Amino acid sequence: MGPTTINGLPAHVLFVHAVVVLVPVTALLVVAAVLWPSARRRIGVLLPGVAFLTLVFVPLTTHSGEWLEHHMSRDPLLRVHTHLGDDLIVWSAATFVFATVWWAMHSERARDLLRRRAPRVDAVSGRRAIAAMVAVAALAVSVGSVVQVYRIGDSGAKAAWHDRTVSQAR
Repeated sequence: MGPTTINGLPAHVLFVHAVVVLVPVTALLVVAAVLWPSARRRIGVLLPGVAFLTLVFVPLTTHSGEWLEHHMSRDPLLRVHTHLGDDLIVWSAATFVFATVWWAMHSERARDLLRRRAPRVDAVSGRRAIAAMVAVAALAVSVGSVVQVYRIGDSGAKAAWHDRTVSQAR
């Protein structure tokens, strides 16, 4: 699915950095777009674009992490980390969907395109209740994705460092 090593290093160690940056950046863009109308206009298509980039990096990271897991000794902490990591794709996909829907509901270009292809969509996107539901869902999945990244990172740090810190403390 993607590279497992890059220049001799496990790709997971490198891809993790992209995910750790992109997930919170995507969440911040969603929060700004939902809560700040002038920012929404400035952010524009960047919102679904960054959300999509995040969605691309998550499976690359989990795939390379699974490869790395098979090349390491079995550890219960590592299993917890990989289990949590597998769930991030759901959070990232939901963030991408709601970010894209939010952008489409508020972008003149997107609405014009949708209006020509599906006239009923314009009537649905104009309803405040639907916009409010999309906004709440977008905020919830964005915050949830950041929390999940924190949980994954914490479990990964514990899995990577627990032997070293315990043996050095003695």
